[in-house]
Amino acid sequence: MAIELSKNEELLARLDRIPIWPYRRRILVLIGAGFFFCFFDIITIGAAIPKLQVQWDLSESILAWTITSSLVGYVIGEFIDGRIADRYGRRVALYISISLFSAGSILSATSPNVWWLVGWRLLSGMGIGAEISGATSYLSEMAPRRIRGHVTALGVGCGFVGFAVVPFISMALIPNFEWGWRALFIIGGVVAVIVFFMRRHMDETPRWLLARGRIKEAQLIIEKAEQCATRRLKKPLPPPEKSLDLGTVQQSWWNLFKPPYLMCLILFAAIWSFYYIGNYAWLTLTAELYVKKGIGLPTAFLVQGVTSFGFIVGAVAAVFMSDRIERKWLAAIIALVWSFCLILVGWVPSTWLIMICGFAASTTIAMFIPVMYTYTAEAFPIWGRATGISLTDGIGHIAAAFCGQIVFGVSSLFRQSDYWFEAAFTTMAITGLIAVVLLLFGPRKTGRSLDEGAS
Repeated sequence: MAIELSKNEELLARLDRIPIWPYRRRILVLIGAGFFFCFFDIITIGAAIPKLQVQWDLSESILAWTITSSLVGYVIGEFIDGRIADRYGRRVALYISISLFSAGSILSATSPNVWWLVGWRLLSGMGIGAEISGATSYLSEMAPRRIRGHVTALGVGCGFVGFAVVPFISMALIPNFEWGWRALFIIGGVVAVIVFFMRRHMDETPRWLLARGRIKEAQLIIEKAEQCATRRLKKPLPPPEKSLDLGTVQQSWWNLFKPPYLMCLILFAAIWSFYYIGNYAWLTLTAELYVKKGIGLPTAFLVQGVTSFGFIVGAVAAVFMSDRIERKWLAAIIALVWSFCLILVGWVPSTWLIMICGFAASTTIAMFIPVMYTYTAEAFPIWGRATGISLTDGIGHIAAAFCGQIVFGVSSLFRQSDYWFEAAFTTMAITGLIAVVLLLFGPRKTGRSLDEGAS
């Protein structure tokens, strides 16, 4: 056993010394494509709700269940696929996640009524949740430690391009065609099928292989990574530094519920819960809130389209900043700015200010999410990383599943005083402020070995 641990330590040190992404770039493209269509799908249902309310003659409270079912599906899919990822490998989990997502998205387009849509959104949500946790684990474990945040931000950043393009596609399809919302679901589902087949050449992560005792396979992948990096850098790699090997000793996932990981589970679940309530309300309910405020549906989509460019700006900023600033402080600052922007949107709701502050809010979301995905992955050891991500992110999605009921519920309390719009956005902002406070209690992780676990 001592020999194996010594070999693990050597291989991890060799991987972590590499200063660049040392694999085929198509791997980043394929992971990014998964994020793209998952995020594309998240926005799609929000864009469809105003049209469905008229087409099916339903209340906003009934249609909110299409969002709820999707987010409940996230939790189920994340946990099941997370367990599969930790036991059978990250590649297997990524195949399952994209399959569930593509099937659910295509079937959503066939829905004859809202309850069929609720059911298919549950299936689609299972795939999205599984993809997000699986892809986050995969990127964190493939990347050398000094570029972990950079690489995760690149993958997640592709998802925010999906956020950015949906309003423009929605503006072209939904107001003009009865079947426009169905076409949105089909687009995401069909292309996801293509991604499924393109992933067949992806390697397993060497860290997971080491944790399962498959040293020769891990060594082969790391040797190819070293050769690729040397060829691109056109110079020898730096000498390996000592790498802690605590995370490669296989343990039961139930140990996540014991110190020191229990506090990480509680803390990160709370951060994700409060942030997701406001975040998903912003992503899925704003078109409906704008329309109720008197902004026409085409104009509402235009406003969302302009503000969605912030997702691209934020994604680029995250790529350059994720490894430069301690992640807990960076995430807290970003969430604070996001909350302030939402307060301005709610209390000074002119079209131009909504565009400016909405742009800034979208920018902060595209920065916060990859930083927090990286931070969450760093908090857990290799033997329970995908499960830890799925539990904390999944609990967050349970809270987010009721974002419509929470925001619309608080808003209705102020209907008589005509402050319902302000109340809705203030509620979203408060959830962000609570996340800021919780982040202050998080551990420092930036630049440390991924295999240090929660230490």
